[in-house]
Amino acid sequence: MVQWHTEPLHWGKGPRVFEMFLEPTCPFSVRAYGKLDALLAEAGEENITVKLRLQSQPWHMYSGVVTRCVIAASTLKGGKETARRVLSAVADHRAEFEFDDHCSGPNLNTTPQEIIARIESYSGVELQQAFAMPDLDREIKWQCRYARQNGIHVSPTFMINGLVQPQIGSGDAVSDWVAEIMG
Repeated sequence: MVQWHTEPLHWGKGPRVFEMFLEPTCPFSVRAYGKLDALLAEAGEENITVKLRLQSQPWHMYSGVVTRCVIAASTLKGGKETARRVLSAVADHRAEFEFDDHCSGPNLNTTPQEIIARIESYSGVELQQAFAMPDLDREIKWQCRYARQNGIHVSPTFMINGLVQPQIGSGDAVSDWVAEIMG
């Protein structure tokens, strides 16, 4: 049996914990994800720890495949930074991983294997072998259980120090996030 571990998708080292529950193909999650670097810079990496949590959603039809690719990437050399390359590739080419109106369009004829190949092409990360690890499901299930245990069912959702913050949205300015986190 192959030994592997996922590297948590955490950035920063501060005492204030900001958790972002994101679905990689969701336009609102992509907008929130795009603020990660600005958030760390403005809040200060010594003041905040940002934890990305993956929130797969069934109405984003390839959500499970894409989420598994991100988690698989975190098991590879580079860990969380490799996973971040995958997340960024999906964010930069979001329409190529999503159905039009969640039910139509050219991706209707796309296979999961083609989705994986697209992610590999855009990210430069070879995912086939890591994606195929049968027990990778345990990490995917952990992400799902953690969200549900915290009453989170949609993305993006945000938590500060373990409490859901429904007033925070992906359209908010980073400075507004920092005010809420540091408040």
